[in-house]
Amino acid sequence: MHGPLLAWYDRNKRDLPWRRTRDPYAIWLSEVMLQQTQVATVIPYWERFLARFPTVKALAAAPLDDVLSGWKGLGYYTRARNLHRAAQEVVERFGGKFPATAEELITLPGFGRYTAGAVASIAFGEPAPIVDGNVARVLSRLFEVEGLPGDRDREATLWALATALVQGERPGDFNQALMEHGATTCRPESPLCLLCPVRDGCFAYRKGRVDELPPAKVRAAPRKLFLALAVWPHAGTLLFARRADKGLFGGLWELPAVEVEEETSEADATQRLSTTLGAALTLEGTLDSVRRQLTHRDLTLRLLRVSGGPRPTHSTAFQELRWCTPQEAEALGMSTAMQRALDAALGHGVMASEAPVAPAKKAPGRGRKATER
Repeated sequence: MHGPLLAWYDRNKRDLPWRRTRDPYAIWLSEVMLQQTQVATVIPYWERFLARFPTVKALAAAPLDDVLSGWKGLGYYTRARNLHRAAQEVVERFGGKFPATAEELITLPGFGRYTAGAVASIAFGEPAPIVDGNVARVLSRLFEVEGLPGDRDREATLWALATALVQGERPGDFNQALMEHGATTCRPESPLCLLCPVRDGCFAYRKGRVDELPPAKVRAAPRKLFLALAVWPHAGTLLFARRADKGLFGGLWELPAVEVEEETSEADATQRLSTTLGAALTLEGTLDSVRRQLTHRDLTLRLLRVSGGPRPTHSTAFQELRWCTPQEAEALGMSTAMQRALDAALGHGVMASEAPVAPAKKAPGRGRKATER
């Protein structure tokens, strides 16, 4: 496999910007961004992020809010927080230079076996194995590896195969060849077997089992989640809250939110917000409901226009509260869903007047909806 796959890679590899460098920082950044995110989406984010934080030292020295702001739109924000923490450890423990082995890299925050192997092999030439979704599919078909994704015996077999195969010349390019082959040829659906450079040795191809391997993982239906958001304008500012580090949108800023049920009335939702913020709120009216489809959740954000006093400056439910102008809020690390909610609120002109925008309703779901997917 080694020679034919490398030769195929040299002829067919995509020209991706992180393949033009051996800078471990730039390679690591690409690997983190590519987790759960498509290549076409990642390229402009990778370029902008590197322009903003050109070195691991620059990233380590940046405030977390700046890092989260630079990550805005990519989702899975735990990646950004771990990226920041790992950069700080590279500076503190290794003097700002990345360790060159997978064994040392895996001790850094956010580095699993895959990421450590990818950086060690691509940036430093260590024969360290990798197994991601693409590699797992290629190896499952080539060697007829049975078992569902996540099965312990299957995973152990795949890592053993990857470890054996990466030995030899150009381990970093070989790992990239496996990933490239899975992404472009040995695809989940409609694989291009006639273009495969190693099909003669593929057990699944010989036995007509390509479409069977690996078996599809059964995914649970997304859970419906409803959040009520407080849109509280005062003197040209809005109240923003920073969530706890763990959980959905962990560590990010938002219009203060509480979880509610689909049937929760606006009055009850306002009372929950009052309790959460430790402030007496008055419901002035309702704005849009913004919907977002997340990987595991079907999210609905209900915007409630409120007023109250005195204005809170801290809450035990949030890491931090801050009154910001819309312009100041642009620098906050905020999820795409919460950014859409803020845009919807501003679109209603909540900053122009503190007068009620619409009469409060007794039942949810009757306001105009802005669906965002």
